[in-house]
Amino acid sequence: MRMRVKKFLGVFILIGFIAIYSLLVMRVAVDVLPQARGIAEFIFYAVAGMAWVVPVRYLILWMNKPGRKDIEQEARHGNHGS
Repeated sequence: MRMRVKKFLGVFILIGFIAIYSLLVMRVAVDVLPQARGIAEFIFYAVAGMAWVVPVRYLILWMNKPGRKDIEQEARHGNHGS
């Protein structure tokens, strides 16, 4: 798959993931945090605020990895990044 297509799909996957993740975090916060106190709330929001980074990192790495067709085209045309 070409990198251009990966990036196009990746944007929609990223937006969908962030939307679903934020809704799930809000739902957990509503269920769990009313009984929690200060430090527990802080830890929850710190973890929830950073946890989305891990899967998104792999999505971005996948989006920026050249596809087989990109590599073949580069080899045919002799483009070596210059």
